Amino acid sequence: MTNSTEAQKPQNTKKNKKKGATLDTFYGAKIQNTEQIEEDIQENSPKSSKGNRNSPQTHEEFESERTKKMEALWEEKWEMMQKKFTHLQNQFDQTVKENQALKQELIKQSQNTKKLEENIKYLTDKVIDLENRGRRENLRIIGLPEKPEINTKLDMVIQDIIKENCPEILEQGGNTSTDRAHRTPSTLNPQKTTPRNVIAKFQSYQTKEKILQEARKRQFRYKGMPIRITQDLASSTLNDRKAWNMIFRKTRELGLQPRISYPAKLTIYFQGKVWAFNKIEDFQLFAKKRPELCGKFDTENQRARNT
Repeated sequence: MTNSTEAQKPQNTKKNKKKGATLDTFYGAKIQNTEQIEEDIQENSPKSSKGNRNSPQTHEEFESERTKKMEALWEEKWEMMQKKFTHLQNQFDQTVKENQALKQELIKQSQNTKKLEENIKYLTDKVIDLENRGRRENLRIIGLPEKPEINTKLDMVIQDIIKENCPEILEQGGNTSTDRAHRTPSTLNPQKTTPRNVIAKFQSYQTKEKILQEARKRQFRYKGMPIRITQDLASSTLNDRKAWNMIFRKTRELGLQPRISYPAKLTIYFQGKVWAFNKIEDFQLFAKKRPELCGKFDTENQRARNT
């Protein structure tokens, strides 16, 4: 029986090779492969020597060296992992900073957009108001027949309308002259059966207001044919006024004395007070809170019934 210590050869070499290759592939570390370390360890493992009781390397030294090499391997891999983690962490932090910057920029842009929308609305309202003020001497005549003898003498026709419907203005010496009068639109659409409106610009704002007040009191006519006289306003303002039509008719049926004042505000007389509304939503909320009016101004249901 010999005293030499026989080195135990590593078992499952193929398995160890596969394991080492998998670790290197997983971590992506460009370092010495574990299978190479295993081969080096096997070459340096202590060999049995017949007739020589003292082997070149003891088993404990072999295990110690093997442990050191494995520790060095894993330490190197750990450092690589830490570097990769630090790199990923830095990338993540940079992405967070960029996202925060983008978020702040988005908030800033949203605020700027809101300001621009407010400015656009202000300027749009201003332009509409200026257009309406530029039409303050105008009247719109609706329903005047489309005839050549009328279209070629609109100024004279307007004077005839004043004589027929409010002669007191002429008796008071009011200036009923017009600067111009024309059909709108300028071209006739043969597919429409209703006559085009007539726009008349008076020289006197006071005279125009007197005619408008008289037209609100009674039905105007031209040679016995009914016509309507209204204030001439910008198209957007007219559309805003038309939006009140259904509510206006219903309030008139209920005896609430409705009126549409400039630019498109509804006023009614209810329970001894005058109430004014700039928006349809405001009026609907008002009506819902009053038992006498609740349920009588459902515009959506009225539109459905009409269609």
